[in-house]
Amino acid sequence: MNFYEYISIGAYMALMIGIGIYSYRKSTSNSEEFLIGGRKMGAAVTALSAGAADMSGWLLMGVPGAMYFTGLSSAWIAIGLTIGAFLNYVFVAPRLRVYTEVANNSITIPVYFENRFKDKTRLLRIVSSIFILVFFTLYTSAGMVSGGKLFESAFQMDYMTGIWMTSLVVVLYTFLGGFLAVSLTDFIQGTIMVLALVIVPIVAIAEIGGVEETFSLINTKGDNYLDLFEGTTIIGILSLMAWGLGYCGQPHILVRFMAIGKVSDIPKARNIGITWMIFTVGGALLVGLVGIAYLMKFDQSTMQLFDGSKTDAETVFIYFSRVLFHPLIGGFLLSAILAAVMSTISSQLLVTSSSLTEDIYKAFLNKKATSKQLLIASRLSVLIVAVIAVLLSLTPNDSILNLVGNAWAGFGSAFGPLIVFSLFWKKTTWQGALAGMLTGGIVVLAWVYIQHDYKDWYEMIPGFLSSTAMIYIVSLLTQQPNQEIDQDFDEMKAILDKELKNAS
Repeated sequence: MNFYEYISIGAYMALMIGIGIYSYRKSTSNSEEFLIGGRKMGAAVTALSAGAADMSGWLLMGVPGAMYFTGLSSAWIAIGLTIGAFLNYVFVAPRLRVYTEVANNSITIPVYFENRFKDKTRLLRIVSSIFILVFFTLYTSAGMVSGGKLFESAFQMDYMTGIWMTSLVVVLYTFLGGFLAVSLTDFIQGTIMVLALVIVPIVAIAEIGGVEETFSLINTKGDNYLDLFEGTTIIGILSLMAWGLGYCGQPHILVRFMAIGKVSDIPKARNIGITWMIFTVGGALLVGLVGIAYLMKFDQSTMQLFDGSKTDAETVFIYFSRVLFHPLIGGFLLSAILAAVMSTISSQLLVTSSSLTEDIYKAFLNKKATSKQLLIASRLSVLIVAVIAVLLSLTPNDSILNLVGNAWAGFGSAFGPLIVFSLFWKKTTWQGALAGMLTGGIVVLAWVYIQHDYKDWYEMIPGFLSSTAMIYIVSLLTQQPNQEIDQDFDEMKAILDKELKNAS
């Protein structure tokens, strides 16, 4: 790694730790402040935090690599995700923000499920907590693996050194500042990501000789690279678009909606968040596409390398950062990949530790825990989850990485339909909620690990649909009058209507 790149990466890490120290002074009152920021987040921080938490290293490596390899047909996943994120802001965010507060000030998704459905058995909290603890610990581990491999491939450093550097910085600022630190660092990381993904394709196109020359060169490689429908099928398009369904079930994104200060800030957050998403995802797609033209014109040997390996093609952003810019600026651009990795790790780490604290420690081990005890438990939970994730990342294997690769579908199918039903259908019962959650998760796992002839369909589709059907059918069969649920639901709607009326 170049000396200037060391300076840029070092400055970035120092900034993240500095934010953690600052946030420590603001997150020491109670676990609500540590885990959800006291519900005081502004629109811009909420929007960029949600975006950065969502978009991991795949945005700067996986998406450009896919575009380089298959062309514009890879854009369907970006279209699906953008539509899904927009609908999540419009329909889920306002109601979830109000309802989680109405439902006995629920600060985690499992607690919300229990309070929303008045579940006396506590099964909803237990099952959803298990989902979060297992999948997100593995998810966090995979993020640390990504950090280690990033240092190994981009900076020519030892994999283990990369693991420890990534883990220590993320754990330190999350441990110190909790949700506020994670949100503020996500804001900075989101800003770095969008700047990097706007700057790189613009400079590359200018070097090539303009837009016309760039697309002319791409066309010489093959007409299919600029065709949205070439090289794919209807099933392929639907499967890529179905990624957008997962947004309404991702705990690390939903918690941002729960933490925003006012419902009236959500439309502003939506506009900022979707604009950020269009620029980042669009920039990532352009990096891969423009890479074809640039390598054809200037670097045939690297082009042969990228053409022969999808893994190598995923380093096209790293390649551009080094050949187009001074090492100091290149280091800043490379830190965008680190930002994408760290923002996702910290968000998943905090959600997992919050489940450990609120849904297990407080609910079953120490029901009379004081605010100070819960705060200490929250910080210790961050360390416990981090240690387990690091241990898993030391010897990564295919089974872990494959499971994590399906976690988006797992959460989207287990939690997504239930979140929507809980917010829009008063008659949903806890039995229907539990049946739908289990069905969604089990169908996804079965779809992935049992051999069948329909592997072309993304597992989110059968998982989401089966969960939806089960929630509806079981709720109809188990409906009973519940005045408490009716009152909470009506109160949520009344507050929401008032907030939206004031906002307009």
